[in-house]
Amino acid sequence: MTQAPIFVLAHDVGTTGSKTCLYRIADTIEPVDAAIEEYPLIMTDDGGAEQKADDWWAAICKSTRAVLERSKIAAERIAAMGFCCQMQGSILVDAAGRALRNPMIYMDGRATRQIEKNLYHGLFRISGWNARKTLTSLWITGGLAATPKDPLWKYHWVRDNEPEIFAKVHKWLDVKDYLILRSTGQFGMTQDSAHITFVYDTRPGRLGWHKGLCKMFDVNMDHLPPVVDSTDVVGHLTEDAASQVGLVPGIPVFGGGGDVAMTAIGAGCVDLHDTHIYVGTSGWVASNVDKRMVDIGNFMASILCAMPGRYNYIAEQETSGACLKWVRDHLALDGIGVYLKDRPAADAQEELGQLYDLLNQVVDQTAPGAGNLIFTPWLHGNRSPREDAYVRGMFFNMGIDTGKRMMIRAVLEGVAFHKRWMLEAAERKIPYQPSVRFVGGGAKSPIWCQIMADVTGRQIETVAQPQDVGAMGAALVCAVGLGRVRGFQQAKEMVPVVRTFSPRPEYRAVYDRNFKVFKALYEKNKKLFKTLNHGSHG
Repeated sequence: MTQAPIFVLAHDVGTTGSKTCLYRIADTIEPVDAAIEEYPLIMTDDGGAEQKADDWWAAICKSTRAVLERSKIAAERIAAMGFCCQMQGSILVDAAGRALRNPMIYMDGRATRQIEKNLYHGLFRISGWNARKTLTSLWITGGLAATPKDPLWKYHWVRDNEPEIFAKVHKWLDVKDYLILRSTGQFGMTQDSAHITFVYDTRPGRLGWHKGLCKMFDVNMDHLPPVVDSTDVVGHLTEDAASQVGLVPGIPVFGGGGDVAMTAIGAGCVDLHDTHIYVGTSGWVASNVDKRMVDIGNFMASILCAMPGRYNYIAEQETSGACLKWVRDHLALDGIGVYLKDRPAADAQEELGQLYDLLNQVVDQTAPGAGNLIFTPWLHGNRSPREDAYVRGMFFNMGIDTGKRMMIRAVLEGVAFHKRWMLEAAERKIPYQPSVRFVGGGAKSPIWCQIMADVTGRQIETVAQPQDVGAMGAALVCAVGLGRVRGFQQAKEMVPVVRTFSPRPEYRAVYDRNFKVFKALYEKNKKLFKTLNHGSHG
């Protein structure tokens, strides 16, 4: 029997903008409309990366109103709202829920002194970290706040550098949790965000804030919000929020999740060991596992996900699709090579979209291997499989015949090489995956999909609207929470594969050889990167 349709709003809040997606859910889930509003990223000279909380909210309000106006769906028909947001942010709010300073986002790496003071000392050490604190954190949380970019050290950075602000802190939130608070007036944090504070006990049957870890890492437990499930209703849209966003008061707002957890669901990766590759501004490789996993050597760990009893085992890449944006801005838009001067005039956004299409055509016309030119996609440091704040991007093996077309293709191949590196690291703990789903804005390009298949040697699967899978995951979480979808297994059935790309054997030798060189470039140059970039993460 066909169910009467409901409509759900999902907000995908990322690094460069917030996208509001409207979905119609019945026996299937269908996108109705979407709108995006961009906002700035504030980079500081000392390695900071911030955004304005009011910019996030203004973008959500504007994009929601745009979607409702274009779709002609009445606000009264919206059954629920959910969020998929960038993770590892640190938003400190007062008792009234106001952000006390600009949120420090996942890219913020200025808390070097805080991690050194708290973790890089002691007679016995593991990989340079205090052995007692490391082993305690691994035992209780399954991981460790091991980089200056982790929220724990951002919390300490504010305390050490802005004590007058820290004295007013009521709660410590992640991006999604702040926006739910802004929508409902209710405090809450989903398990994935709680996990990455690394003061949350993730052992089965013991989930909760851990008093001993809070004491060890000097965290005030009064600053920690209640923890909720992704499918829980955290609160209902307040009258004030409803008037700003263009909806009606009382709409249930679900916990949702961070981008990794929501992307896995929106990609249809809900079975054990299902693996997806994500290329957005940043990137990652993530697999579903049924137990906690950690690989210190490859800087990988698992975090609690939206599905009870499951974890996402993750390898992160700092800049992924951002590398293609760099190509657009610095290799294509400077008037040489692939500039759109001969195309009809259009508004700026349409022109940039056309330019991406042209870039893909240029890549397709360039031979695989890019003339043995190799690009390293580490434009803002790296995390996995080698955590290194100093490493940067480079083109290696340029010759007199090297042109922009080769350079552009080398960038796409370089991102794929790094994804292969992370996939192989993940498979030290999980079984080999012959098929992998590729999602995010990068997966919109059939050319990049084929490169990903050729470089990784895997069958690459894509889904409809791959750039919106995070929002799709948030919408499915709402549907599960409302009882309109029978758990996450049915959610997988609602996200079918629409296209597959198989690796072409004739290119295996060149990519295998170039991949070995790609990995060696890091090992042979890491000391030189540190020499050039020590003391400056900007």
